[in-house]
Amino acid sequence: MADINLQEIHDTLISVAHEAGRMILSANPTDIATGTKLNSADIVTETDKAVEALVSSRLSAAYPSFAFIGEETYKPGMQVTTAPTFIVDPIDGTTNFVHGFPDACISLGFAVDRAPAVGVVYNPYQDLLFSAVRGQGAYRTQGAVWGLEGGRGRRSKLPLSGNPAPLRGLDSSLVATEWGSSRDGVNYEVKTAVFKKLCATKESGGAMVHSLRSMGSAALNLCAVASGQLDAYWEGGCWAWDVCAGWAILSEAGGVMAGGNPGVWDPKIDERKYLAVRGAPAGQRELVEEFWGVIGDGRMEYES
Repeated sequence: MADINLQEIHDTLISVAHEAGRMILSANPTDIATGTKLNSADIVTETDKAVEALVSSRLSAAYPSFAFIGEETYKPGMQVTTAPTFIVDPIDGTTNFVHGFPDACISLGFAVDRAPAVGVVYNPYQDLLFSAVRGQGAYRTQGAVWGLEGGRGRRSKLPLSGNPAPLRGLDSSLVATEWGSSRDGVNYEVKTAVFKKLCATKESGGAMVHSLRSMGSAALNLCAVASGQLDAYWEGGCWAWDVCAGWAILSEAGGVMAGGNPGVWDPKIDERKYLAVRGAPAGQRELVEEFWGVIGDGRMEYES
């Protein structure tokens, strides 16, 4: 990776993200063609496809030798290899997008040796940019496109607290989860059982978390954990394009990514089952193990 200029790639991805953001903002969800993939909860729009085409064309022109995997052009059997690869979700949070709910983003990741190296996540509705380069920290920039702070935006290092508190267990944690688009079968049963146990009182065998949150976007959930606004995020069923960029940002903010099933400390980029925990001076490993205890014998199984 020594001959790959990660900072240049980071800057290119930010430029592409801002351009894609303008395309997303110019779309009127009520007027665009919308279809489904797996079921009625698995939505795709013509804007998803147009944004991915824009991103693909810009990146292939700038880096013709690098591989590209995008959600809307993915074909069964495609895999993330050790080659330098852009891993892209043109609109993460499409359901939010079609409902006009302002938690949707473009997620642009770059992986080398199957590990996230650069991440850019941009929510154009809030002009909120998260970015990271391996070894250089993670940052949140608010309002650069809107022209705040002389056009530079308000830039903050992640996590947002300069002195993050230790993790003290699930009963003092705010946890993100998602229902996903698959709403039946073993995976659905595992998810709903874990949701119930996370929220239940300790007297009834639960973890009594502060609460659960669902932003509707894996990338934004990961960025909220990286920011320290969420303590953890547990998900099964998402893909590499959902997590690559956010994973890079989480890692640079001192967070950890474990497997969504118990016992997996070093998940693959296409693991499809993840547990993200925020940066903290203490308690990360203990929180992961406590969460795995909630999952118990229930295991989510998704094909890579």
